[in-house]
Amino acid sequence: MSLAIIGGNECMEGKYKEICKEYGHKVKVFTKSNGMIKKKIGTPDLVIMFTNTVSHKMVQSASKEAKRGGIPVQYLKSSSSSALAALLNNYQ
Repeated sequence: MSLAIIGGNECMEGKYKEICKEYGHKVKVFTKSNGMIKKKIGTPDLVIMFTNTVSHKMVQSASKEAKRGGIPVQYLKSSSSSALAALLNNYQ
């Protein structure tokens, strides 16, 4: 399964990738809004948004792209590794 993570902490980017790999998922992580996210997000099977650490503009842009592509979105308030792992437990 391919994932796109929007938001989170830059210093945790490697940890997010490691956790997703442990669950057998490919992942793209976007911690900053650097350019047009709609061109970079691609077509993942699931979009995960850490709402506490992402700008409102980035949430709107990613949500719009996900809706356009029929991609499910999961919103997590916490950007911790345990919150991500708990979510991924549901997608095994």
